[in-house]
Amino acid sequence: MKILILATGKSSTDFQASLLDYESRISHYTSLDWKIIPHGRNAKEEASAILNAILEKDVVVLLDERGKEWSSVEFSQFIEKRLNESTPRLVFIIGGAYGVDETIKTRANYTWSLSKLVFPHELVRLILIEQIYRAYSILKGEKYHHQ
Repeated sequence: MKILILATGKSSTDFQASLLDYESRISHYTSLDWKIIPHGRNAKEEASAILNAILEKDVVVLLDERGKEWSSVEFSQFIEKRLNESTPRLVFIIGGAYGVDETIKTRANYTWSLSKLVFPHELVRLILIEQIYRAYSILKGEKYHHQ
């Protein structure tokens, strides 16, 4: 299963070293790609760019503070289920500062909340990629995650 992370905004170097570290770790398990969607003039413009990057058969997870919260183990079980279903590509969407258009919410198969808190988008990227790595390490029975 391939993973694509769609993030609205721009890339900064604040967390770049950490992101690259987790990308390298994840590469032992799966293919992970990033697509940064530039800020649009409005949410509809951003939504159009996001929807153009998504394939019909993709399983889409929207990150939103109003979504369902998962523990790391629950998230690993979610990943495992997608693997068992032979999902070709799992897409995570990190919306812009003002959220996402309703068309993105409608297209998403799942809405996941990392927390009821709101985080800077660069930090969300780091948390997401770390949790993807953690999920795979849990599935492989590796020592990264402690219960």
